[in-house]
Amino acid sequence: MMSDFEPSLLGPITRRGSSSGVTRREALARSAGGFAALAYAALFGHSESRGDERSDAATTRLPHHPPTARNVIFLYMDGGVSQVDSFDYKPNLEKYHGQDPRKAIGKLEKTQFENIGTVMKSPWAFAQRGQSGLWTSDLFPQVNQEIDSLCILKSMTSKFPEHTSANYFLHSGTGLQGRPSMGAWATYGLGSENQNVPGFVLLNGGLIPSGGLDNFNSGFLPATYQASVLEPKDPPLANIRPLEKNSRLQTLKQSLIRDLDQRTLADVGKLDALESAIANHELAARMQLTVPELLNLDGETKETHHLYGLDSDFEFTRSYARQCLTARRLIERGVRFVELTCPRIGGYDRWDAHGGLVTNHGNNARAVDQPIRALLVDLRQRGLLDETLVVFSGEFGRTPFAQGSDGRDHNEHGFSQWLAGGGVRGGISFGETDEWGYKAVVDRLEIHDLHATMLHLLGIDHTRLTYRFGGRDLRLTDVNGRVIDEILT
Repeated sequence: MMSDFEPSLLGPITRRGSSSGVTRREALARSAGGFAALAYAALFGHSESRGDERSDAATTRLPHHPPTARNVIFLYMDGGVSQVDSFDYKPNLEKYHGQDPRKAIGKLEKTQFENIGTVMKSPWAFAQRGQSGLWTSDLFPQVNQEIDSLCILKSMTSKFPEHTSANYFLHSGTGLQGRPSMGAWATYGLGSENQNVPGFVLLNGGLIPSGGLDNFNSGFLPATYQASVLEPKDPPLANIRPLEKNSRLQTLKQSLIRDLDQRTLADVGKLDALESAIANHELAARMQLTVPELLNLDGETKETHHLYGLDSDFEFTRSYARQCLTARRLIERGVRFVELTCPRIGGYDRWDAHGGLVTNHGNNARAVDQPIRALLVDLRQRGLLDETLVVFSGEFGRTPFAQGSDGRDHNEHGFSQWLAGGGVRGGISFGETDEWGYKAVVDRLEIHDLHATMLHLLGIDHTRLTYRFGGRDLRLTDVNGRVIDEILT
């Protein structure tokens, strides 16, 4: 953990172990391997900035208060996991199964597709698990073995009933396109602990969610804070291996570009877009040396491969296992924020179970269950879980009554997430939905509260992490959000 803390995030940027600040300009002047383009100044317009040197993400910065988490792994469940089929047990669904929900439940909110069927019990049996006795279903048998490490939030809500806006809200705190992602805010606030890999990495299992890559963008923050997208395959991204076969020729080209960068900077002065582009290309050059090794899992033991499910007979378990194991390797190397998307399962490629709930949720759970449990076990065994916050969430939940005969529609009024590690109490639940699992009624939470709590665990006061844009000091939680103190250790 860091031992000294400055009262704000407005001080000089320092690399860990350095006794003085190093500005972006000074870093460029000292660089022996600048790697950028020539005419970027003409391609980018003016953007507002606070004036502190923030365009370089490859630095560490001091938090507001002592953190309990250094890194975040966000397990994004695209489409929305049904809370009443996973972590929110409601016996009423069994009692009133098959009945008209308008009579059994009462007033129903408008649903996305307005194809309302009967009250539907869960196809998966619920039971109390672990020493904590928390109720969960059989949907995640492997994750259930780690129930005493989980903090289940049962009263989360969203403001949006459709995927695109709900995804933006989950990732950026607003339902509008173009705002910075939570991963971008985290790396903006704290920087990276490794100059050779990005501070914010998206491991794409095959599905980019509704709303596209803007879910993982830097928005109005400097471009260095956007997610770098890696795929768990070879190659993980374009041009990760140098195209030049002659290393001397590549070095000469980099030297030429470095000199041209310096002349351009001298001509145009401080321009965030230009400096961010230079920083991104410098990082790209360093990634050519580090990323191929990082994503090579051959050095992991057979036991580790088996733990994660890399030898599974289900190809999508193998796919998600690579993502989870790679996520562990990334945070070991100091990556601040890692997000995983779901694998693309043919016919049921999201948790969006408007029909065929059993097959949809069954296949998606089979893909992620073993790898997620392995991630928690592996992090704990390596002494990393206490300083790594793992978050499991979709953009909303699903209705306690059927859509048609065997599906569930979107439900933003109450759903479940869970957190583990990083200063969060394990073996507890917080908040409650009503007796149907329909609407949050006790300790109602919003996405802003999740974001405030995540930043708090990283050592950041969400009200003080701001960026001036369009005449306002904007933040991830806007003017909302509270830290969920009740779940902290």
